[in-house]
Amino acid sequence: MIFAKSIDNSQLIIDNLQLNKMASKPSIPKGTRDFSPVEVSKRNYIISIMRNHFEIYGYQPIETPSFENSDTLMGKYGEEGDRLIFKILNSGDYLDKVSSAELQNINYKQLTGKISEKALRYDLTVPFARYVVQHQNEIEFPFKRYQIQPVWRADRPQKGRFREFYQCDADVVGSTSLWQEVELVQMYDSVFTELGLNGVTIKINNRKILSGIAEVIGASDKLIYFTVALDKLDKIGEDGVKKEMLEKGISEVALLKVQPLFDFTGSIQEKIEKLTELLSSSEEGMSGIEELQFICDNVTKLGLKKAILDLDVTLARGLNYYTGAIFEVIAPKGVSMGSIGGGGRYDDLTGIFGLKNMSGVGISFGLDRIYLVLEELNLFPETVTTSTRVMFLNFGENQAFEAMQTIQKMRALNIKAEFYPDAAKIDKQFKHAEKRNIPFVVKEIADEMFTMKNIVSGEQSQVGFEELVSRIGVGN
Repeated sequence: MIFAKSIDNSQLIIDNLQLNKMASKPSIPKGTRDFSPVEVSKRNYIISIMRNHFEIYGYQPIETPSFENSDTLMGKYGEEGDRLIFKILNSGDYLDKVSSAELQNINYKQLTGKISEKALRYDLTVPFARYVVQHQNEIEFPFKRYQIQPVWRADRPQKGRFREFYQCDADVVGSTSLWQEVELVQMYDSVFTELGLNGVTIKINNRKILSGIAEVIGASDKLIYFTVALDKLDKIGEDGVKKEMLEKGISEVALLKVQPLFDFTGSIQEKIEKLTELLSSSEEGMSGIEELQFICDNVTKLGLKKAILDLDVTLARGLNYYTGAIFEVIAPKGVSMGSIGGGGRYDDLTGIFGLKNMSGVGISFGLDRIYLVLEELNLFPETVTTSTRVMFLNFGENQAFEAMQTIQKMRALNIKAEFYPDAAKIDKQFKHAEKRNIPFVVKEIADEMFTMKNIVSGEQSQVGFEELVSRIGVGN
């Protein structure tokens, strides 16, 4: 009897645990999001415009796996980037290859290589470089590709910064021509103009110029530290950048020489002239100036629709693989958002994977940030979220088949139409249409005539099929 009671108590505990588990509210990881139908429609609107312009400019679509071998990604983004890569534990017993001594030492760098051989992609550029090397015999060079896929970064979530987000990239490999940079600036301008996002600033600089500056201030051996710190200027300010440079071993004398960079004003041409004076003793720096001059001159001659091109000598783009021109796109003034795009030239990225002398250049659009900017400025057209145009009410089996026949004909004409599946109360069906923002309902069908109602205006009329299609199709 006592034993039976123990079993009952144990079962009660198990039942309570299960109930508590069921009662706990499900959640998603920080830095990720669910997207509603409206949000997906708006995102698809942005993507469709980008895709259209990518293809107009001659770029072809590819896709790569969401995760890569760890050695493909590690060491390509600098020390900070490596820390933000999401590692995937090996399947099965991932501790199989780890000795008890290694577990006790807790050397995470040593352990990571043994328990994780794959990682989620950090961006689309390095996987693209891997793709080019792996498929080089199938590719016609120069190869222009675009790619729209999610990436993952173990960053601290905040407004406009997520751990899972989409990148929309366009790259050209197999050409050193600076006309590619000119064209990429034009493409930025074209996309943002069609999105109605006027007044974006396309900042440009050149890593050779940054190398030249490091050279003339005597900090060539600390170039990476110099560029990583400089890239944080908009986040931590001038004092913060200087503090970080000092901590990384860049001298006070060097900082005095670099001081003019923090107050570099004037037109693009005036800035280039100041740089020419500053870098006259650096061959690499002067090469960067020549490249900048070519790009800026030709973009100016060809003209931009709505975007503004500006030379920003503090722009560094803290990724180690950039070697030439670098870009960053800033949202219009008054918008609480930073960068909404960026990119640059990388002369030796594929060399890491064994394919030498394959220069590339590319840009990326920050889909999630662009979405937030368009939302803040109320730039999404109302038609973007329009789904079903007309709903046929359900009055029972007698009209159901006729309604479905009509819907079939309307769908063949590319009109979004649907039938309420249940013979529920008419009031409930109307409320469903209102909540779904469906503008029209068909109430009755008799003698090939349709009683339709405009949900917005309340107007009701009886029309034939052609008139029904006309009114619904043109969005009246």
